[in-house]
Amino acid sequence: MGFVKAVTDEANFQAELANAGTKLVVVDFTASWCGACQRMAPVFQQYSIKYPKAVFLKVDVDQCQETATAQGVSAMPTFIFYRNKTKIERLQGADPTGLESKIRQFYGSEEGDDGEGIAGHMDLSPFIMKPQCECLNESDEHPLSHALTSSGGYLESNCDEQLIISITFNQSVKIHSIKMKAPSDKGPKNVRIFINQTRTFDFDLANSYTSVHDLELTSEDLEGNPINLKYVKFQNVQNIQFFIKDNQSGGEVTQIDHLAIIGSPINTTNMNDFKRVGGKKGESH
Repeated sequence: MGFVKAVTDEANFQAELANAGTKLVVVDFTASWCGACQRMAPVFQQYSIKYPKAVFLKVDVDQCQETATAQGVSAMPTFIFYRNKTKIERLQGADPTGLESKIRQFYGSEEGDDGEGIAGHMDLSPFIMKPQCECLNESDEHPLSHALTSSGGYLESNCDEQLIISITFNQSVKIHSIKMKAPSDKGPKNVRIFINQTRTFDFDLANSYTSVHDLELTSEDLEGNPINLKYVKFQNVQNIQFFIKDNQSGGEVTQIDHLAIIGSPINTTNMNDFKRVGGKKGESH
């Protein structure tokens, strides 16, 4: 099988996920009688060689019915992506281009700007529900979405220097630290952090509420190195808010090139999977 490991049973599957740690795990749920699966097999093998830092597993759904059922697989081929034993994405069907695109999306965050070097933690960007994130006082030309990726662009404030960034996760996470890249003059200085807000968070609330953690950043903090948080206070986070009060120079424009949140998912059910799994009981593979 080369760089692709064949899973023998559920215990073996769980062991492989555990051994992978924070590495990306790509699992091919396949069947010997599935023509599309057989066409994808050499492609999957090729990607396992091309992306050596990821772990590639193959699960025969007939031999490992327990695993297939537990993962909500009812059609082949299905490719599921994991980190920290937690499902982060899935792709159904024989789509070589789509498969490589997903691998690159999650594999890329493993190199450089992730939680590598912080034992047991990772860049939590795969767990961010970007459509549910918002930023108050963002520039139309330079919105929050630009700062949630390291591929270029930046977030810029609009009317004045203040920003409120609200980020929602698709499941509960533990947050260890943040990484921020920003210009030494326009980057944030005083930041108040809140979590698990149940209502729309605005500037009045940001000024009046008690924060979970306050940061006073230096220009050195804005070079992308980990900024540790009070880890004990960030053990069960569904959403997080950053109130940026000012910037390093006291100017009217605040800029953030990249914001990364480092931590680990709590190994619970991803709420997005309920609709996929529901009603599958009794269906044949």
